[in-house]
Amino acid sequence: MVVAVVAAMLLAASVSAQVTRLIWPLVPRPAVVRAFDAPRPDWQRGHRGVDLAGAPGQPVRAAASGTVVFAGELANRPVVSVAHPGGLRTSYEPVAPAVRAGQRVAAGAVLGHLQPGHGGCAAPCLHWGAMWGPASRADYVDPLGLLADTPIRLKPLHGGLLSKP
Repeated sequence: MVVAVVAAMLLAASVSAQVTRLIWPLVPRPAVVRAFDAPRPDWQRGHRGVDLAGAPGQPVRAAASGTVVFAGELANRPVVSVAHPGGLRTSYEPVAPAVRAGQRVAAGAVLGHLQPGHGGCAAPCLHWGAMWGPASRADYVDPLGLLADTPIRLKPLHGGLLSKP
């Protein structure tokens, strides 16, 4: 009975939620130079994305299909940001844009080219961020956890349906 209830809940969640699974924005698969470090509370210092090793001029690709919401300079850094179905947005910097705001892009489409100068890296790297919700209240998430090649694992809840009595 418990298995049937859990299966029904999982099926309902997968049908009702639009979960975007991402692809790597750099090809070939890059090394992660600096990991995601969520600030607690969210206004504190942290690292709201991941830094991926790259080369100057390397094409930077959309991690999923969506609409470009920003492509230009932000705080003296070239940035591209894409809104995806379901409320997810991804950001890429420093990237010289090859797209414009309002443009629809497919997963894997070239957004621009990697520029040197990201302050968090000794060598050229891409700062890749992901966030849920509107810009004014965005919840930053680790984009590596949204990759299509990252397995999804369900863990038992302590005291919940999946734990032993």
